[in-house]
Amino acid sequence: MNVPPQPRVGSGYGAEPRSSAGRVYGAGGSPVAQGEVEQEAPRRTAPSPRPHPSEADGHGGTVAPVSAAPVSVQPDAPAEDVSRETAHVDDDPPLAMEALRAVQILNPSGEITMPRPTHPRVLCVANQKGGVGKTTTTVNLAVALALHGNRVLVVDLDPQGNASTGLNVPHHAGIPDVYDCLIDNVPLAEIAQAVEGIPNLWCVPATIDLAGAEIELVSVVARESRLSRAITNHPETFDYVFIDCPPSLGLLTVNALVAAQEVLIPIQCEYYALEGLNQLINNINLVKQHLNPTLDVSTILLTMYDRRTRLADAVEQDVRNHFGDKVLEAVIPRNVRVSEAPSYGQSVMTYDPGSRGATSYFEAALEIANRGVMGGTA
Repeated sequence: MNVPPQPRVGSGYGAEPRSSAGRVYGAGGSPVAQGEVEQEAPRRTAPSPRPHPSEADGHGGTVAPVSAAPVSVQPDAPAEDVSRETAHVDDDPPLAMEALRAVQILNPSGEITMPRPTHPRVLCVANQKGGVGKTTTTVNLAVALALHGNRVLVVDLDPQGNASTGLNVPHHAGIPDVYDCLIDNVPLAEIAQAVEGIPNLWCVPATIDLAGAEIELVSVVARESRLSRAITNHPETFDYVFIDCPPSLGLLTVNALVAAQEVLIPIQCEYYALEGLNQLINNINLVKQHLNPTLDVSTILLTMYDRRTRLADAVEQDVRNHFGDKVLEAVIPRNVRVSEAPSYGQSVMTYDPGSRGATSYFEAALEIANRGVMGGTA
């Protein structure tokens, strides 16, 4: 009997802080027991992931489980027929149903709207430190905005292709990707793929070919503005363009900074995340001075937050004192659901919309949308 591969349960997010009133994070939470994670993983191999009733809703309550269409599995069926990675049978609910369920859980009354901006917003999600949540932030903010009526394009500019994985967009060797756009001037419209199950969301994937683009761009004319021209020449008009940058300050990141109007910096609530922040700001100022005068650091998002630790509080205060209103009120807590979601090719918004991670990214997306309408990023 073939044993189906087990999902890769992420470990980047650990204990989950308990939420406090009016905030998406708080103090006094207890860590997720390892036994709970091990018991949950096999349950997710069924085709229809559902929120767990024990998961808090981000405001001190609990989320009632949402019933889905029953899945019939014969006792003598081979393991590969019920594996989430290989099963594509008719009774597998489409991702569109997961997206609809996410909206119903995150916004049950329908009263909350994410208004479309008055002009297209191009945001570069950058931080040269790895593991601070750039890709996770890009994917979940994009999905949250798209689920609420905004037209969103995600440009995966990281050779690791993690944003493509999180959106379940094919990015194996041979797939047209952003490398073809940067090096061979292939129009972006020929590369962008619609994200399955999420209306109004498209992704420009990245393959391993992009790893050599840094070297090849050195001898290319107007190497810093290749991505900017590609986005400008796209025939479609998007409300948001999110560019997921690699963890470096090379030519790929420079291309993203030149193409963007705004910079969104995710900052992990740990000391190391602050060490390289000055260098990143200096590079952004250099690009603004010489290549893109309209560039602005518009948004700071605190990630992997654990209020039980004094260090997290200290980092939060330092960042808020330095950047002021640029720091979002919403803070992303440590949450195991956020790490599990990519192993199923989903964002946490559809994987477990009742989790603290999903509600936190929902509130962050809402803040970003409201700031755009209020003219804070014009």
